[in-house]
Amino acid sequence: MVNEDFKQVMSEWEGWKSFLGQAVEFADELGIGRERILSLAQQAGDLLAENVNPGNPEQKTVKELWSAADEGERHILADLMVRLVSNK
Repeated sequence: MVNEDFKQVMSEWEGWKSFLGQAVEFADELGIGRERILSLAQQAGDLLAENVNPGNPEQKTVKELWSAADEGERHILADLMVRLVSNK
């Protein structure tokens, strides 16, 4: 059963961005390189696009963009999402 707090975070755009930002920050603290973080972000994007219904209009837009994109464009979208949620 999914925790209700987690459901709420995933359904609110700012909460979702914060959650992703924390994941990127954690990976950075572990010394994971930028290209590996982008690769993981792209894999996560593929998984989410195939298996998760968007929780808000912003996530729906990202999912639609992801679905319309080719492999190179997905890499660019992953890079943009990482930059969007990074504190740098």
